Amino acid sequence: MPVTIDDIRAAAEALAGKVSRTPGLRSQVLSELTGADIHLKLENLQVTGSFKPRGAYIKLSGLSEKEKKSGVVAASAGNHAQGVAYHARQLGVPATIYMPESTPFTKVGRTEALGAKVVLSGEGLAEARDAALEQADRQGQSFIHPYDDEKIISGQGTVGLEFLDDFPDLEVLVVPIGGGGLAAGIAVAAKAIKPDIEIIGVEAALYPSMSQALAGETPGGKGQTIADGIAVKVPGDLTRPVIAGMVSDILLVDEAALECATLTYLEEQRLVSEGAGAASLAAVMENKDRFEGRKTGLIVSGGNIDSRLMSSILMRGLVREGRMVRLRVEITDSPGVLSKVSGLIGDSGGNIVEVYHQRLFYDVPVKQAEVDVVVETVDASHVSEIMEKLETAGFPVRLLGGTSLTDES
Repeated sequence: MPVTIDDIRAAAEALAGKVSRTPGLRSQVLSELTGADIHLKLENLQVTGSFKPRGAYIKLSGLSEKEKKSGVVAASAGNHAQGVAYHARQLGVPATIYMPESTPFTKVGRTEALGAKVVLSGEGLAEARDAALEQADRQGQSFIHPYDDEKIISGQGTVGLEFLDDFPDLEVLVVPIGGGGLAAGIAVAAKAIKPDIEIIGVEAALYPSMSQALAGETPGGKGQTIADGIAVKVPGDLTRPVIAGMVSDILLVDEAALECATLTYLEEQRLVSEGAGAASLAAVMENKDRFEGRKTGLIVSGGNIDSRLMSSILMRGLVREGRMVRLRVEITDSPGVLSKVSGLIGDSGGNIVEVYHQRLFYDVPVKQAEVDVVVETVDASHVSEIMEKLETAGFPVRLLGGTSLTDES
């Protein structure tokens, strides 16, 4: 075992005053929603917005004075970068972070604001990591691995210590898995404290690398996921045997489930979570029978989500629930008709957001037109009410994609 409970307890002592002891809370609303007894560990409230500074501090503080003076190098698309940058500045260690060229400006800016030098290199994280390793080798600097390192794992394991200290009667912990540093650390801590506790991992379905590795398959992953914090193609060599021995199962969650969980945290718990941070909730929501009635701990591993992505998730959620719809209404191309349609929608309690009035490019008779109307509504039944009122008034109407009311698209 590369890490022991003593290592994690020592890390907890070292971290005192260096990171936040994030709150744990029981969620009544999520318990009612899922049927499980849900408890949350809020690492999204950690300094820099994720659990990553825990392991970063333990690794950086353990370097020799010569190593600290030489500086460190890391590769990350976000959370690990900020964790390393934050503590490197606190410890006076020069830090260079390699990021993919496609990294959002906000993440680059946050990392630079913490004092690190950012180098954009390569299309993806693998290319950025290769460039970082090359610099570390060339300049004799320490490479700070995001997950496959004993000290990193020990630091991340302190999440489990704190969670079980707050809620010692938890029956199951659900932990997101990317490279496995967080899951391995939590598993070691939790099993040492409560051997009968069950640990369940969660991966994004597009990046099932740990599941594949444990099944003897070649690990990999591809595609765009909102859970970029766990979008890892190659899991850790150190973390793999720990997870194999202590994690009872790894559940895969698709993009729709991740999106829904992120929205649920925001709307029901008033909690901002990134996609990876919502993975545990997504797994429970997709497997309610497995967790029903059990005291279940969910790790909200981070809250660093791009505001534009969160905005899209919110708007897509409205569409999915029938609270924002697009209706195509057939009208005669005559004065006053569009006003009448608007009046009918307004009288029905709908709020018109946008109108697209098209005469020329639709395949309709010259004296007719089709109008696309984007409307805010209460719910799916309200949409049906509005459509019925339009039909009764002589305006044929179709619902264009986005809800389960129709298959029209």
